Amino acid sequence: MKRRAALQMLAALSAGAAIPPGALETVLSGVTPDSIDQMDVDRWERTVHEYRHVCLMRWTGALIPDLTADLVALGRLLERKNQPSVHTRLLRVSAELSGRLAIELDDIGDRRAARVAWASARRAADASGDRDLSVWVRGYEADQARWSGCPDHVVTGLADEAIALSGGKPSRGLGRAYAARASVAARQGDKHAAFDALENLAEVTDRVLEELPEYHLRWNEAYAYTFLGDGRASSSLDRALALYPPGTMTPVANLRLIQALDLVQQREINEGLEQALTVLQEGPISTTRYHLAERILGALPEQARKLPAARDLRALTVRA
Repeated sequence: MKRRAALQMLAALSAGAAIPPGALETVLSGVTPDSIDQMDVDRWERTVHEYRHVCLMRWTGALIPDLTADLVALGRLLERKNQPSVHTRLLRVSAELSGRLAIELDDIGDRRAARVAWASARRAADASGDRDLSVWVRGYEADQARWSGCPDHVVTGLADEAIALSGGKPSRGLGRAYAARASVAARQGDKHAAFDALENLAEVTDRVLEELPEYHLRWNEAYAYTFLGDGRASSSLDRALALYPPGTMTPVANLRLIQALDLVQQREINEGLEQALTVLQEGPISTTRYHLAERILGALPEQARKLPAARDLRALTVRA
């Protein structure tokens, strides 16, 4: 078994590919203690915090191999007879890593796999007894469902579940739920509901700023204002773009697509189309980008839909 795993590792490394999930753990089994302690769990919790940062700096789908490998290793640890305190902390780690994997899967368009990962995340979070984490899983699932083609009532249902479970306690999960509500309302043209959700999101952000940075609030304001045709869209977009850390990839790219939509809606057609094409050619086209690109195409005046840039944008966003 160890020899086969070692050969798999060497083959993957020589080909420049990722090490198969579980191979390294199999090779190292027997050379480390069978039980794990609090320091081991500390390292897993640091891994979770690392993913929170790294996800901003990588393109959609790039973290799937790493998350899968970590979840395989973590699953083996959870099968052991650990101390109750260790087991609970490992469940929390499992919930967040499963949620992170679900996010990646949702955004590459694999909704079925994402549903499986979300279900795993919910079970682990609920079993850990950490209510804030359970709210986070449900709130983030609602946040992602708004891009994946789910009906609006499914998105709001997930958001409502997170809000009800929170009991009104501010948390990053509650913020995600209000963001989902704001987006759906904005798409439906319901200004009152959208502004109400944004107000709630702002209140949560103010209370848990360390867990839910201001750039998340401003991103969702920019989205809602743009879809509603609100005059504050342009300034909100500029403010959001200025807040993200240098090197941020996916959220900033998506903001620039929202900005392209704002330009098209203001009849700066050529500039908006060129910006959209530039952004879409920089990285993989995720479900979020499909959503935004389709909105840009839908906002074009009839005579502009025959422009070469419009045809190029349409060709880029044809789903397989």
